[in-house]
Amino acid sequence: MQIVSVSSLKGGVGKSSVTLGLASAALQEGVPTLVIDLDPHADATTGLGVRARHGHDVGEVLARPRRGALDKVLMASSWAVQEGRDSKALDVAPGSARSSRFDRSDYRDKDLGRLERALAGTTGYELVLVDCPPTLSALTRTAWAASDKVLSVAEPSLFSVAGTKRTMTAIAQFEQSRTWAVPAAGVVVNKVRHSSAEHRHRLDELAELFGPLLVDPVLPDLPVWQQAQGAAWPIHRWPGGEARDLAGRYTALLRGLLGRSA
Repeated sequence: MQIVSVSSLKGGVGKSSVTLGLASAALQEGVPTLVIDLDPHADATTGLGVRARHGHDVGEVLARPRRGALDKVLMASSWAVQEGRDSKALDVAPGSARSSRFDRSDYRDKDLGRLERALAGTTGYELVLVDCPPTLSALTRTAWAASDKVLSVAEPSLFSVAGTKRTMTAIAQFEQSRTWAVPAAGVVVNKVRHSSAEHRHRLDELAELFGPLLVDPVLPDLPVWQQAQGAAWPIHRWPGGEARDLAGRYTALLRGLLGRSA
């Protein structure tokens, strides 16, 4: 079971969208996947067509992170239900504002093991995607502590490049100070418009800064993705050529994460 945190220290870059795109690719590829929504805004939960029951969300799990606690709150994504998929095809640990009580700058080191403890005993998934909040407080660090890989989401803009540098620096510092070292990290570039000279310049800058850590392919800025998300529908099931192109890119990213050939 590979655990991947999807992170950014800058809001608005499409972090939750990348999580949803990878989840869509996993469903298409038949990869049993669990999405853990640690962002208090719970956008990934909404996009996956899940409405959390009261007291059955990630916030409650983190409050009592016993072995098997996570299994008690899991819900099947409507994407999988609509396709009649078996249990664990695509499940969600729903996010909620209740998790925000753990997103603070002051924390004890042992608190960072909450998600790792809650995941202990969870089986049947090949991939776990953790959608992190756009901060470097306890929630994000809790996700990193449980993860095999951190995927940092950037967009080709000045502020996002700076935010990505902060994210990668924070990961390196985290590895030096924690027993939960992150084995691998990468940068995926989202919302790219190749017609923009500024975007092309920032892509070159990102390549220069991060070299082999930059993940291929990049993800274009296409209105069709907003349409699919607004309908809470997987991009791999949305009609049209733009959707097929974007879906193919997410499939390539997923296969790279899992070490699979095309």
